[in-house]
Amino acid sequence: MLLQEGLRRRGYDALAASSADACLEIVHRRRVDVVVTDVRMPEVSGIELCRHLHEGYPDLVTILVTAHREMETVIAAMRAGAYDFLFKPIAIDAVVLALARALDHLALRREVTRLRLASRAVDDRGIVGSGALVREMIETVARVADSDATVLVTGETGTGKERIARAIHDRSLRRDQPFVAANCGAMPAPLLESELFGHVRGAFTDASRARLGLFVTAQDGTLLLDEIGEMPLEMQSKLLRVLQERTIRPVGGDEEQPVRVRVIATTNRDLEREVAEKRFREDLYYRINVVPIRVPPLRARPGDILELAQHFLTRAARRNGKPVVGIATAAARKLVEYDWPGNVRELENCMERAVALSRLDHITVEDLPAKILEHGRNAALLVAMQSPAELITLDEMERRYVRYVLGAQSGNKMRTARALGIDRRSLYRWLEREASREPDEA
Repeated sequence: MLLQEGLRRRGYDALAASSADACLEIVHRRRVDVVVTDVRMPEVSGIELCRHLHEGYPDLVTILVTAHREMETVIAAMRAGAYDFLFKPIAIDAVVLALARALDHLALRREVTRLRLASRAVDDRGIVGSGALVREMIETVARVADSDATVLVTGETGTGKERIARAIHDRSLRRDQPFVAANCGAMPAPLLESELFGHVRGAFTDASRARLGLFVTAQDGTLLLDEIGEMPLEMQSKLLRVLQERTIRPVGGDEEQPVRVRVIATTNRDLEREVAEKRFREDLYYRINVVPIRVPPLRARPGDILELAQHFLTRAARRNGKPVVGIATAAARKLVEYDWPGNVRELENCMERAVALSRLDHITVEDLPAKILEHGRNAALLVAMQSPAELITLDEMERRYVRYVLGAQSGNKMRTARALGIDRRSLYRWLEREASREPDEA
């Protein structure tokens, strides 16, 4: 068989079957990743074979080949579980491209299944991910945890800098002592000074009683100075003195109090630039930057996206009492394609929303925010247009896309029209025009 030989020459382990029964026998005896079948076959059609394979061997991808472009055939194929379809006459390069897409889809689907089966309860303060950047970060956390060195955690907003700080505390000898966080950019200098160092009674108006500061509250534990880059300059000199002397003086007080606190600072700013532009003290920068840890943005660790998504899904489902256990492959692809400008925090919010909206035991594309769906759609079109084997006319692109949406909506014309952004009458006119076209024969 020419197709079989062509695929073997390109490195594929290709087998040939003369009928649907022969194909099912091969699939039953050995592992098969992709089945390419003609729609028209004796006794059992390719669509029926596709349905049998989809029901009996869900970890398998089917590609249908047809000489006809009728919409009914496309919809029937998608309903039967076909992943893709090719129109005759077909070239070997087109088959190879379709196989590459199918195998990529299959690998993603298997990864989703692996993550769902391997999902387990992870402490909210744990670091999730298995990529090289995360492994390096975890190693640094483990090495620095038991020391008293001040740590500076940097990274974009939403990357999980506070989680890193908590992970350091939880792995340290101070793990049974308090972990206290102070937001350095949320209040003006006088209030921040009172928040950190405390005050005595009568120190200022409305100070009707003394108050302990967070340095004392975190005694023998860890104090997180969150977004230290936003700390007012007048407070920076006072913080520097505390870090140097390891003593504090409450606002309005006369006596120094010793503090035994491990300090971790976080920031989303470039502190070296802040120092150069005189917005951050150089001496304070070097005091807090003893051990630097850089948290990479989510776009730099795409291999961790699904692992994080499954983690957030499991946690949200448990918290909300919903039987959601995994992510559909199509939805997983959308998550991987998106660039996540809001980083881990955006992904966490996305999965909480998806779990809340889900009606099934898994997250589907319909459960994802519109901006993620649009981003993935645009990325997919760009990839197709950049591939020489996929160069097609605008008319053909429109035909393929409308067919895809119609199939994805299981033939429901109202939902299809809504997804395409047109009214139902326009869709009916388009379908009538397509039906009147002469089918392309092989």
